[in-house]
Amino acid sequence: MSSITLSETARPRLITSGLAAAFVCAFGTSVSFYLLLSVVPLYVGGIGAGFATGALMLATVAAELATPALLARFGYRNVFAAGMVLLGVPALALPSAHSVAAVLMICAVRGIGFAITAVVGSAVVPALVPAERRGEGLGIYGVVVNAPAIIGLPLGVWLAQHVGYPPAFLAGAATALVGLVAVPGLPSRAPSAVPPSRGPSAEPHGVLSVARNPALARIATIFAATTLAGGIVATFVPLAVHRGAALALFVQAAAATFTRWWAGKYGDRHGSAKLLVPSVVVAAVGIAALVFVGSPAAVYVGMLLFGSGFGVAQNASLAMMFDRVSSSGYDTVSALWNLAFDVGYGIGGAGFGVLALETGYPAAFAITAALMTLALCLWKRS
Repeated sequence: MSSITLSETARPRLITSGLAAAFVCAFGTSVSFYLLLSVVPLYVGGIGAGFATGALMLATVAAELATPALLARFGYRNVFAAGMVLLGVPALALPSAHSVAAVLMICAVRGIGFAITAVVGSAVVPALVPAERRGEGLGIYGVVVNAPAIIGLPLGVWLAQHVGYPPAFLAGAATALVGLVAVPGLPSRAPSAVPPSRGPSAEPHGVLSVARNPALARIATIFAATTLAGGIVATFVPLAVHRGAALALFVQAAAATFTRWWAGKYGDRHGSAKLLVPSVVVAAVGIAALVFVGSPAAVYVGMLLFGSGFGVAQNASLAMMFDRVSSSGYDTVSALWNLAFDVGYGIGGAGFGVLALETGYPAAFAITAALMTLALCLWKRS
């Protein structure tokens, strides 16, 4: 009994004041992002709706490449605060934006802000948690940033339709900016460099340079195959599923949120590398189930499986990438992981429409599942 007590006492503390501050900042910015993700396209309408989302994501991808350099120069606090301001303040200008061009400019600025907060958030967490509990810390962070998708998407649309667009835009601004109160609790800089726990170190010489590290590139590419399917699900399930699309998306988001947390706890005990391949296989099976898109039961089971695999893949891939760099490389690896997420998401949403136009939805879903499985050819246990 005494040995168990000593073991439990010796277990390093996970939630510190700095980590709590990071969670507050990340939660607020994530709520802001998802609140307005569907509202702004509704506000623009017509062909401008797609351009609004495109401008947001294009700016996000571009800014992710530059964020590690900003962190190296200005530190976590200043850069996270700047990202919140860029995400929140422009939303206040949306009610007076009466042209598509003006809305697109606002979306681009908000995309820069979102990119900054996403990269800083996923970089600061591993810098603040003990290495032996990194997966669990990343899992809790996943819940913090994924839960707003479950809440924010429907709430934003409800506010716009029942209260009006200006209150929805104000809510989007306020939720991004409220996290500023927690910024002083963040560390200014990353702690002293901690060597990688596995594999060679990839020092932060830029995102593109780190992407040339074979181990990191393989993990990022395999992960991007699942995010490609994520973009397809978010964009086309509402179009392909005639009944119960909202419930299907809820099932997917809830499953991804829970399994991302579970994967962190499992990975700390048994290794995250054991989870990556099974997670992609489960996610692919879920997408394959959408071949029977006319069956509500098949759709719900498919979304449960895809969400579960997607959540595990998010945690496992990020933890594995952090394991292969020293702490001085966390910023750059975070940017690479977020880049894989957003590029896959964008390509999936754009490319699937063209494919489905030629093949129909069932065949397009089958091809997507095959592509996800094919990406596993890159896997090497190293």
